Amino acid sequence: MVKEVTTVTKDSMDVLELLRKRGEDVDMDFLREAVRVLAQAIMEAEVSAQIGADHGERSQSRLTHRNGYRSRGWDTRTGSIELQIPRLRQGSYFPSLLEPRRRSERALLAVIQQAYIEGVSTRRVDDLIKALGCDGISKSQVSRVCKELDTVVSDFVNRPLDGGPYRYLWLDALRQKVRETGRVVNVSVVVATGVNAEGKREILGVDVGASEDGASWLAFLRSLVARGLRGVEHVISDAHQGLVDAIATVFTGASWQRCRTHFMTNLLTRVPKRAQSAVATVVGTIYQQPSPAQTRSQHQRVAAQLAGPFPEVAQLLEEAKEDILAFTAFPRSHWKQIWSNNPQERLNKEIRRRTDVVGIFPNRAAILRLIGAVLAEQHDEWIVSRRYLNMNAVDALEPAIEGLAVLPTAAD
Repeated sequence: MVKEVTTVTKDSMDVLELLRKRGEDVDMDFLREAVRVLAQAIMEAEVSAQIGADHGERSQSRLTHRNGYRSRGWDTRTGSIELQIPRLRQGSYFPSLLEPRRRSERALLAVIQQAYIEGVSTRRVDDLIKALGCDGISKSQVSRVCKELDTVVSDFVNRPLDGGPYRYLWLDALRQKVRETGRVVNVSVVVATGVNAEGKREILGVDVGASEDGASWLAFLRSLVARGLRGVEHVISDAHQGLVDAIATVFTGASWQRCRTHFMTNLLTRVPKRAQSAVATVVGTIYQQPSPAQTRSQHQRVAAQLAGPFPEVAQLLEEAKEDILAFTAFPRSHWKQIWSNNPQERLNKEIRRRTDVVGIFPNRAAILRLIGAVLAEQHDEWIVSRRYLNMNAVDALEPAIEGLAVLPTAAD
């Protein structure tokens, strides 16, 4: 081990000595070569440690032999560097300085590079490409990476949904910009999440469409059922009519929960700005009750209280009563998770954090590649984390099950 450290140290000193000799005249080409030499020295030392012997050394502790090299590009701040990674006759070696990127990071870089080489990038994409030192990328390189990522994402979004029953289902959509036929247009990315039989969250599906109309939602929900989605009892979403109709068609007998957060936003548009805070506080008390019966009683009291000063608010509360109180038919310990789309909004925030870097996507496939990779990673994290809900909870399943708001079946 001392020998390996000494070898790396010596090579490092050689590079530093070269830098000292060049002084102020160090240019990017020279610096790039210095980084390459140092990286190569690190890899040689790591391989020697892994196989138990230096290059050409006879040793009883040797585990295997080297088997040439393979080339790999490495994007650095000094530019793209061609590394020669040692190969082994038995086993494999991957340099520590080239830790495999997370899928989402690879997807983000691939999309950025694709936008750049296809000439549809924005100013920020151009600046990011330069900062990453990736100006030497080729279309074939990016095509290869995209093909690999597309396979991974496709396997994820088309996998069988065999963890059911999925009692709760959250649906939401977000808009992205894409360049099509020479102009920038908005497309809709729809995402479905659910809780499986073990009480853990799953990303159930994602798709990219031209709009959020009823036909798009209907096709998306039917695709989830075709992949095995079953046992849905409660669906949470905003009040987009096309989506509500699609839910009623596909999940007959399931309750629909109008997202508490979206509902409050809509309700407050009927209130003068100076009174919005007070009205929001009063309406919020509906959701603070300990039982279904008390929640419904409080809803009546709040509607009556607001009928005088804000008749439009009272009317909306009455009209939306069954939709906003559908959660009361389920265990009390689940209420905070199933009365709004807030869990989905947090997921959307993470998606936007990545997509905002790109700004305008070069095509729809690039959108699905990046968002699919982000969702696949989130799904993996959820599966290995602690359960999201205790699906055996029965604390609020009272006889007053009539609180369940069942949607009428939409016409075909």
